[in-house]
Amino acid sequence: MSKGKKYSYQLLQQENSWSAQIIRQVTSRRTQVSKSRDGFETEEAATKWAQETLESFLEQQSERNKRKAEKREQRAESNDLGFEEE
Repeated sequence: MSKGKKYSYQLLQQENSWSAQIIRQVTSRRTQVSKSRDGFETEEAATKWAQETLESFLEQQSERNKRKAEKREQRAESNDLGFEEE
């Protein structure tokens, strides 16, 4: 499995305001917007929001993955206890 960046952010300028998007790389060719926010006055404000949001988003994903891994291990252990070898 590759170690590429799965999540990143993108800034867009729309007339007099800026918007920021948190982008998830779904496949090598397809991306999806996971979170977005519009109406920033400056590019710096949009960048700051995107960086902070991306960091908290990645922390939440990491915690979620750990919880799911623990549940997966518990299921595997309970399945192992139910079978006896002859």
